[in-house]
Amino acid sequence: MHFHYIPTLLAIISLPVFLAGCASLLPHAHTSTVGPWQNYYEAQQAFDKIVPYQTTLEDLKTLKLDPQSNPNITILNYSDVIRRFIPSPSVSAEELAPGVRACILAKAACNGYEIVQSSNSRKRHGNFWADFTNFKRKVEITGWSFNGVILVKDNVVIYTLTGGQPAIYALEENKNPLGPFQGSGESALRNSVPLP
Repeated sequence: MHFHYIPTLLAIISLPVFLAGCASLLPHAHTSTVGPWQNYYEAQQAFDKIVPYQTTLEDLKTLKLDPQSNPNITILNYSDVIRRFIPSPSVSAEELAPGVRACILAKAACNGYEIVQSSNSRKRHGNFWADFTNFKRKVEITGWSFNGVILVKDNVVIYTLTGGQPAIYALEENKNPLGPFQGSGESALRNSVPLP
């Protein structure tokens, strides 16, 4: 074997490794709210342990459903409860759930907790150079979100409501024929058009 072929062979052998390494350079971002649960189902299980007209404020502390143990709980006052459950005058008290109606009638003697927790990850996929030069970019978004409301009257829970998304999955794909010049080209075009 001629020695002058060795650099070429080494380049061919190392090319897949280099490309794989480049793919690992694509950014990955994660955003989450601080809370006691790792997923939607853990949060829902905590709420499922609440029994209206039986569960007390002390019980909520055990379930990590109070502002002292859960940093993402918003305390709802009487006005907040009204705005949330009676968004317009067309909604009558008779249409509300019994627990909500009892809370509104109790006025200042009733308040609420609103719990929100979420987790989202954004991971870029595809060819590193196409992404780096802005020709093609693919972003995978995964995660979950949970929100719940607890109404408390005289230190006893009288109503709960939960919602959210157990699983979030979205795919963003952008293709720019001009690559890194896409934004500057559009900007130049806008600047060249005279204003009316």
